[in-house]
Amino acid sequence: MERVSKENYYLDIAETVAERGTCLRRKFGAIIVKNDVIVSTGYNGAPRGRKNCSDLEFCQRENLGIPRGERYELCRSVHAEQNAIIAAPREQMLGATLYMACVSPEDGSLFGGCNCCMMCKRMILNAGIETVVVRDTATEYRVIRVADWIEDDDSLSGKFGY
Repeated sequence: MERVSKENYYLDIAETVAERGTCLRRKFGAIIVKNDVIVSTGYNGAPRGRKNCSDLEFCQRENLGIPRGERYELCRSVHAEQNAIIAAPREQMLGATLYMACVSPEDGSLFGGCNCCMMCKRMILNAGIETVVVRDTATEYRVIRVADWIEDDDSLSGKFGY
């Protein structure tokens, strides 16, 4: 019997965390891991005390016809990466890895090809997270060196990477 890789183990957990997401477009799950210990988890949903889109049964960005990757300031949700960072002490994030997975709210199927938005990239940089691992398929993933976001500053180039 072959063991699941460490990366896919953590991505499986991130995918399970995504099931708690309340977005009507995409459900994201993120976990922060350091020294093989899960530091925190996060999923996308409205700020504490506010109604989620799933409760309201509508998405404001969808109603306005806003394409994926644009105008996040109009979204009710706090992103999964942001919630994981908020829940973790900074000293435990320094040099850590953030694992992220995205699933469909309709059927729970995996959404591959996702990336962190510019706002989340800034938070990940400031948190001191070293690596981001993003699930693309049940067994395939991308490993992103956060330091590359410093060299390839998409906030200056107009490349938004969504």
